[in-house]
Amino acid sequence: MAFEKIKNFIAPIDEEEDEGEELEYTESETKPVSTYESKQTKVTQIPSDAQMVLFEPRSFEEAEEIGRHLKQRRACVVNLHRLQRDFAQRTIDFLTGVVFALDGTIQKIGHNVILCAPKSVSVDGVISLDSDDE
Repeated sequence: MAFEKIKNFIAPIDEEEDEGEELEYTESETKPVSTYESKQTKVTQIPSDAQMVLFEPRSFEEAEEIGRHLKQRRACVVNLHRLQRDFAQRTIDFLTGVVFALDGTIQKIGHNVILCAPKSVSVDGVISLDSDDE
């Protein structure tokens, strides 16, 4: 009896609903608690003029040209192996700022190779940079 009182106090049951009437909930009727939980299906059309540009800069000054291509909504693959280490790092820092300003993405896709993509270009998948030999 005390258990029933506690149960009714914590989660009271409406007497009218409990009289043999069972409610069925389907997945389509339940609403997510927040927008974070809602499933968002987004299908975007890839423009027919979408381009990817490949770069092998030999100096830091070429980073500005890469930034211009990103502003024009072109994805850029940048191979940094011809740059000295400190210039390569400056280039990465500069491109990270450009990509951030454009709400894009930047990711390492190989040793000294990065992919910079503007917001209009979606990038799916992950490239593992660890070798299986280890």
